[in-house]
Amino acid sequence: MHKEGEIRVIALGLIRDGNKIFVSEGYDPVKGDQFYRAMGGGVDFGETSLEALKREFQEEIQAELQNIRYVACLENIFTFNGKQGHEIIQLYECDFVEPKYYQLQRQEFTEGERKKLAVWVDINDCKSGKFRLVPETFLNYL
Repeated sequence: MHKEGEIRVIALGLIRDGNKIFVSEGYDPVKGDQFYRAMGGGVDFGETSLEALKREFQEEIQAELQNIRYVACLENIFTFNGKQGHEIIQLYECDFVEPKYYQLQRQEFTEGERKKLAVWVDINDCKSGKFRLVPETFLNYL
């Protein structure tokens, strides 16, 4: 986990399958708010964001990525669990190597000590606000 008061650099992968995107569910207990975010994670010192993206998908759901294309750099200042966070996001579009990941309804995984869930959600449900996608600027890339 990152230290409070520091900017965290992360790499996220935007994976589409028709009108759906692959995201992880999150929940803020302080706000009582469920949200969704593209999968990925922190960039370690001495590691490129591309290397971090591949490592995170391998660690979390044992998935290999292909057709990786850099999209944009986003900045996200937010409050989660009552604490302010600040991220610099390196966003990539990519595809799964293994077709089986496109057949999943849900994929449980562990991040640190937390159990999490990755799911396919409809892009229109994100755009309509039915599902809250974070950061909100992510919607511009769908």
